[in-house]
Amino acid sequence: MNTLLTTFSALSDATRFSIVEQLMQDGELPAGDLIEGRGMSGAAISRHLKLLREAGLINQRVQGSQRMYSIRAEGLRAIAEWTISKRQFWESSLDRLGDAIEKETSWPI
Repeated sequence: MNTLLTTFSALSDATRFSIVEQLMQDGELPAGDLIEGRGMSGAAISRHLKLLREAGLINQRVQGSQRMYSIRAEGLRAIAEWTISKRQFWESSLDRLGDAIEKETSWPI
């Protein structure tokens, strides 16, 4: 559970969330590409990338003088598994809501 809390905490920041989304969409990217368009310094992005690495959401590898970043599928899989495990809760809640709406709309006016 602690790992999942760390994961959600890392994704709670808009910048980190957008970095993860960009890596999911574009694949592996150098750090410089992750800085573009964010209006942040390299140092600020580096701190975000470090937090995402520590949360197990991204990988870093060195290629010459560049740091390359990619998604770590295992980190995102933990979120998917947790979400799927809560499916029964949501389905039963929606069923109860549907029943309540049906009851409400079937009353005579």
